[in-house]
Amino acid sequence: MRPLSLVIAAATALAVTQPVDSQTITPPAGVTYADLADLALAAPLVAHVRVERARALSEREMPNVPAGYRRFLVEAEVVSLIRGPAAVAQQIRYLADVPNEGGRAARIRRRTEFLVLGAPVPNRPGEIRLVAPDAQLPYDAATADRLRALLRESMAPNAAPRITGIGRAFSVPGSLPGESETQIFLQTADGRPISLNVLRRPGESPRWSVALSEIVDDAAAPPEPETLLWYRLACTLPPALPRQSLQEASADEARTITADYRLIKERLGPCARNRRPL
Repeated sequence: MRPLSLVIAAATALAVTQPVDSQTITPPAGVTYADLADLALAAPLVAHVRVERARALSEREMPNVPAGYRRFLVEAEVVSLIRGPAAVAQQIRYLADVPNEGGRAARIRRRTEFLVLGAPVPNRPGEIRLVAPDAQLPYDAATADRLRALLRESMAPNAAPRITGIGRAFSVPGSLPGESETQIFLQTADGRPISLNVLRRPGESPRWSVALSEIVDDAAAPPEPETLLWYRLACTLPPALPRQSLQEASADEARTITADYRLIKERLGPCARNRRPL
């Protein structure tokens, strides 16, 4: 490792490229699946690290630290690389903001283990820029396993794409009173088709599903909670359909589509977060 004085100078330079707004982070209260997905999907590098040294930086060195936090320059050993380039250094350095607790100034003890989510700093070997000031999570095996599963799913060829909007929506009545089929098309970052489908039949509970192709499979089902597809839907879909999605629908069809969209939102459940999304 380099002398600490040189590391502090480098970290000060790093901080210039990593401004912290006092409204961008909130005290941690447990990490939800959505919290992990927000951080992991934005991080080219995810690692399990063990702290070798952590120095709290002064207000003079780092004047933009949010109230109630201390900023640390952390030097750590990489225990295992969960995601990232194979050539990542065995020892890394990064800045992290840690909340004070119970009126006491925050501390990071030597040999404390964390999960860090960030990106290598160009032309600065061994330096990492976290994707958020609080993207240093206490290590535990369960959280590491959740991260690995999430990242594996995100890198699969058929991974659910990022949703960018809602397109057209249609509803077709069936041959029996109370029977209908609704299809709501979603817009995606890579242009792949996704549709939400609701089938209503008399005497049966409404059944909804997601189709990840132009063909709706009769065996399609809703996404399992805490999966990438669930996250894409629950954490992206707006509370109500945009008006333009209903432009081609009659008044009766619009009422059915609106009720079906509300059903989908209720069945997905809330996108629970304990930190601000990136």
